[in-house]
Amino acid sequence: MTTLIQALAAAAIGTMLASSASAQSAKDILGPTPFEPVASEPAPKLIVDPPLAEPLSRGAVVLQYRTENFHIAPVFGPGARDVSPRVGHLHVSVDDLPWHWADAGNTNTIVVVGLPPGHHKILIDLAGPDHHVYTGQTVSFTVPDNAARMH
Repeated sequence: MTTLIQALAAAAIGTMLASSASAQSAKDILGPTPFEPVASEPAPKLIVDPPLAEPLSRGAVVLQYRTENFHIAPVFGPGARDVSPRVGHLHVSVDDLPWHWADAGNTNTIVVVGLPPGHHKILIDLAGPDHHVYTGQTVSFTVPDNAARMH
């Protein structure tokens, strides 16, 4: 009986080791641990979807975004530069105008209304707590002619 128990235990251990070798690690799924220094973290990424079609048809630009290796938070100043995981905010500008606004709300959505009909672009930058820009993405779109009357 002892030999049978030993054989079953060996088979169970072998199966467990084989299945865990092919499984993804926690870091593969969750990203880096918050205890990992900022210098070792992967670069921040910004992914912005095209404007939602229905609101755009009414003149409202609704952009959904997400970040990787970066958390949007109302944290500012050089003292927060080394916080891990990386934190910061968005800089948003419209049509290459010389001004922009900051968004630290982490709603994963930017809404712009009141643009005249025609072609426009919105630049969204990931900025650190000291306003250093890590990366950005420009989204181009056209507000339809009838949108001004519908909005």
